[in-house]
Amino acid sequence: MVNHHATYEAVISIPIEGVKLGIIARDGELSSIDFISPHYPDYTSHDSFILQVIAQLRAYFRNPLYCFTLPLDTHGTTFQDRVWRVLQQIPSGSSWSYGRVASYLNTSSRAVGGACRANPLPIVIPCHRVVAANGIGGFSGHVYGDKVKIKQWLLSHENG
Repeated sequence: MVNHHATYEAVISIPIEGVKLGIIARDGELSSIDFISPHYPDYTSHDSFILQVIAQLRAYFRNPLYCFTLPLDTHGTTFQDRVWRVLQQIPSGSSWSYGRVASYLNTSSRAVGGACRANPLPIVIPCHRVVAANGIGGFSGHVYGDKVKIKQWLLSHENG
């Protein structure tokens, strides 16, 4: 799926069928979460920060109202960081349109979509909560297929 050559500090199974999470941290900050093939073997380093990341992700999958408290290394542009901060304010179980986020930031829907597509930390920075004005919209740069199914699952999980 994504970033097949990355060295993950952890690979974990999640309740979404056909996908696992690959996790990368740098200097005590979460820097990447990739949706990867279920063929990757589960692996967890014994690093205390990675164990904290895994615990918080598992808490979210048990309870979609869980709020992440992890330090993040987003390595984005100033604009992307602005968008990602807004996404973190969208409550679990809610969704905003790309247009609503754009209006809030005085920018375009297309620019918001680009920032969502570049999000290195899906789930923790909940880009899945941003939807099209007339439907679910895309996810991670895809408008159909497995990625959109992941978005649908996350939204369903949060809407109970």
